[in-house]
Amino acid sequence: MTRAAVVVGVGARRGVRAEEVLALVLGALEEAGRTAGDVVELATLDARADEPGITGAAARLGVPVRAYPAADLARVPVPHPSEVSRTAVATGSVAEAAALLDGGELLVPKRKSASATCAVARRLRSAGPQASTNGAAPSTMAAMLPPTKHSENAGPDLRHHGDAEVRGLDLTDLAVNVRAGTPPEWLRGRIAASLGSLAAYPDGRPARTAVAGRHGLPEERVLLTAGAAEAFVLIARALPARRPVVVHPQFTEPEAALRAAGHEVGRVLLRPEDGFRLDPAAVPEDADLVVVGNPTNPTSVLHPAGVLERLARPGRTLVVDEAFMDAVPGEREALCDRQDVPGLVVLRSLTKTWGLAGLRIGYVLADPETIALLQEAQPLWPVSSPALAAAQACMEPRALVEAADAADRIAVDRAHLLAGLAEFSEVRVTEPAAGPFVLVRLERADEVRELLRFRGFAARRGDTFPGLGDEWLRIAVRDRVTTNRFLQALDLALQGLPRRAVG
Repeated sequence: MTRAAVVVGVGARRGVRAEEVLALVLGALEEAGRTAGDVVELATLDARADEPGITGAAARLGVPVRAYPAADLARVPVPHPSEVSRTAVATGSVAEAAALLDGGELLVPKRKSASATCAVARRLRSAGPQASTNGAAPSTMAAMLPPTKHSENAGPDLRHHGDAEVRGLDLTDLAVNVRAGTPPEWLRGRIAASLGSLAAYPDGRPARTAVAGRHGLPEERVLLTAGAAEAFVLIARALPARRPVVVHPQFTEPEAALRAAGHEVGRVLLRPEDGFRLDPAAVPEDADLVVVGNPTNPTSVLHPAGVLERLARPGRTLVVDEAFMDAVPGEREALCDRQDVPGLVVLRSLTKTWGLAGLRIGYVLADPETIALLQEAQPLWPVSSPALAAAQACMEPRALVEAADAADRIAVDRAHLLAGLAEFSEVRVTEPAAGPFVLVRLERADEVRELLRFRGFAARRGDTFPGLGDEWLRIAVRDRVTTNRFLQALDLALQGLPRRAVG
């Protein structure tokens, strides 16, 4: 007999950390004899529904946040009321009232931490019309989800990125996809030489000319940006779109930018059983802006150029994020040089291969009309003089040769990593992988990730990518010595998983 789902009510102070909320919730679930997999939602006061600590904990659990007005919570009798809570928000306990409001039976009453409370209730009846539903996935290779509102509560934390896994910590970084040992000394020298001109306003013309020459395009088809992230913001703000659609799992910043600009965003979720490969028929015909990565972060899937071309049509903007294409030997399947694909917008980044994440430099390739619209949305002098110097240097023949050599080394190092991962029966890898990272699936991946951190390695959690869950990890490709150390740490982490009770 299937156990009834549980709802966790949460109350929290402003500024509470997701780790504190998550630890409190997991402790209450253990007390109730339940697991994270039994939870269908976190319920809270609507004034706290945007609290990063609550939304972050919900993302880690893979459940939505359900918000209730204070007046609704105030009508629910709670067994452990607090006058402080009643005075502040008119209910004796946000956690207990939120857990019970949808028709439940309390399993664990209010439990407290320094900045949060939670309560666990067994759901006795079906959720109301506002509740999220988790129906069976369709039999097609991708599921088209309805548009999401531009609230950060909707699903995974789109603003979580790999740098958060290592910031301020002494860990071997497998969470960020920037090539190790970069920028090279010669590029540092070119950047340093540009510092003498900082008193003058940046002049982007030489770098723009260099990028255009590298791709054999007219200069009016090139726009320099402060990394690909700025390009996504410009696209969201400047290009007309009635029904934007993002193909997931992929880099989350495009959807975050669209939602921040007020768009409702549709999602096409590619399925792991299909190797996260794209069928153009899965994208709705009326989508007038489509975003897809190639090779895709985090799946490392390289979609054939011909498949992506089938997404293009008059009246539609097709945005292809090629931030990792220069890590693919020969840049096969690239569309960046094409001028015959209607509505094509290609994004490129120089931060990954050249180690310039802190400098912020990338560019957009598109038809002149689109470039003009994006440029109008940019502030004056959007790219700094050192970043422009770096862009110009990275377009030179010696740099292109070095980048091609690096792509070949990454392919060899990735093959070594994949061979090592194949030795673990618990680990399933998304293959074929084409980027400087691989996506793996294993049970209790969140616990494995924490054990890896204990042993000095940071891996990228997968649950913040729409279409994935907490059983996924992304691992950056590194040199063989680093990979061998990681594989040893992974072996110890898998051996060190605490046994779970049976029954």
